[in-house]
Amino acid sequence: MDELNFDLASKLVEPSYIHQARDAHRTRLGRVRRLLSQRRLPERGWDDADVRWMMGQLAAMDSNQFPEQVGVGEREGRVYSSVVRERHWGMAHGMGRAGDVNADQPKAAGASLLVRLAQYLVRDAIRRSGFESCRAVGLLPVATGMALTLCLLALRRQRPGCRRVLWLRVDQKSCLKCVTAADCEPVVVESRLQGDQVVIDREALQRAWDALPAVSDENGTRDTRGVLCVISTTSCFAPRAPDDVVRIAQWCRAHDVPHVINNAYGLQARRCCGRICAASRAGRVDVVVQSFDKNFMVPVGGAVLAARHSDMVQRVLQLYPGRASVAPVADLFITLLQMGADGYAQLLREREHWNGHFRRQVAQVAQRYGERLLHTDDNPISFAMTLQHITESCAVEPAHIGSMLYARRCSGSRAILATERRCIEGIEFVGYGAHVAHYPCAYLSMACAIGITQRDVEVFCERLDAVLRQVVAVQRVSGWNGPLNETGDHVSDADEHG
Repeated sequence: MDELNFDLASKLVEPSYIHQARDAHRTRLGRVRRLLSQRRLPERGWDDADVRWMMGQLAAMDSNQFPEQVGVGEREGRVYSSVVRERHWGMAHGMGRAGDVNADQPKAAGASLLVRLAQYLVRDAIRRSGFESCRAVGLLPVATGMALTLCLLALRRQRPGCRRVLWLRVDQKSCLKCVTAADCEPVVVESRLQGDQVVIDREALQRAWDALPAVSDENGTRDTRGVLCVISTTSCFAPRAPDDVVRIAQWCRAHDVPHVINNAYGLQARRCCGRICAASRAGRVDVVVQSFDKNFMVPVGGAVLAARHSDMVQRVLQLYPGRASVAPVADLFITLLQMGADGYAQLLREREHWNGHFRRQVAQVAQRYGERLLHTDDNPISFAMTLQHITESCAVEPAHIGSMLYARRCSGSRAILATERRCIEGIEFVGYGAHVAHYPCAYLSMACAIGITQRDVEVFCERLDAVLRQVVAVQRVSGWNGPLNETGDHVSDADEHG
C-alpha cells in the first residue's frame, strides 16, 4: 500500500492503528531499499514474512501477473496447476533470452531483478568465504558437472583446434564425464601418495604436458600441445587432498593454458577459497565452478561461476542456448536473504567446530576395532578411517559395511576397496574410488559439510560402532579376538553384550 492509500485508510480505521501499520510498511521498504542500494547480504537474515512479501513484489513485476494481461504468443506464462504456480511464486517466464541466459527478460522484470540481486548476494558470500578477489559471478540453472561442460565448450570457441584437457585425477564420474560431454579428450594426470594423502603436484602436470606431441596454434606462433585447459579440484573426497592451485595457476600462466577450478563444495571452507584467491592473483585462473546445493543448502539444480575477471564468465553465460528456469536462482536468493551475513558466518563457524569433533569421535570408534583415522589434514571437509583389519580379519567387503550404514539411514559415507579396476568413459582406472592406483588399504570416507549438527555426528558414530560390532560378532574368524575397548584391551563377550 502506498502513502495515499494509507491516508485513505486512516479515514476508515482508527488513525493510530493505521500509523503503526504504515511504520511497519516503511521498515519493510527500508530493507528492500538497502538491498537494492548496498547489493550485499543483509547483516541479519530476513524472516519468512519479509521474504514472502519481497517475492510477491518481484513476481508482480512479471507480465503474466499483470491485471487484464492478454497473451497471444506461444509462451505466455500460463500455469495450469495452482500448486505449481505457488511453488514458483507465479514466475513462469524464467531468466535470460535466446542469445544470453544473463540478459534481462522483457516479460519478466521481476525475475530479472531477482537474478541480478542474487548475483550480488552470491558474490558477497563468496568474498566472505575467502575468495576476496572475486569480481565476476554468473548463475547457471544446471548442476556442477554440466556447468563445467559449458565452460569447456566456451573455451573451445576461444581455442579452436584444442581438445585435450589435462584432468587432474579425482575419482568421481561427473568430473570426467563433463570433459567427454564437451567432446574433449581427457588426459589423465595421475596422482601419488604422500603419507596417507593422495596428491597431484606441478611436476606431474609438467610430465603430462611433455608426453604430448607438439601442436601449433592456428597462427603457427606457439605450441599448444592441443591442450584446451587444465581442470584442478579443490573440494574432494579424502584421502584425496585439494590441488595446489597456486602452483598450478603459475604453471598455466607460464604455458598460456586456461585453468578451470572445480570447487564444487569448497565455498564452505576458507582454506579452499583462500587458495583460490591466492591462485587468481599469483597465476592464471579463468573460472571457478561451485554448486548451489552443496554450499548454500538449497535443492540440486544450480551452479555458480566465479572469477577475478569477467571475460570467461560472460562467455559461458552467452553460450547457454535460450532462456532458463529461474527456480534454482529463486531458491538461492530466498535462502541467502534468510541466512543473512550473520547466519552464513555462523554456519561456516559451526561446520569448522563440528569438523574437529567429528574427526575425534570417528577416531575413537576406529581405535576400538584396530583401525585409525587417516592423516589427511590438507582436506578441510572430508576425512577417512581405515577398514584394513575389519575387511581382512572378517572377510567382509567394504561395500557391505557401506550398505549396512545406508540401511541404518546413514548417507554420504563412501566405503572404498582401493583395488578396484573400472573403465570410465573408455579409460581404465586402477584403484578407482581411491583417486590413485594401489592405495594401501580399504577405507571409509565421510564429510563434515555445512549444516551438519551435533546430532548428525553423535548418531552416525553410534551407528558406525554398531555396524562394526555386528560385522565382528557375526563374521569373527581365527586370529580376531573381538573389538577393543577405550584402553585398547579386548572386550569379553560378557562386556560386549552389556
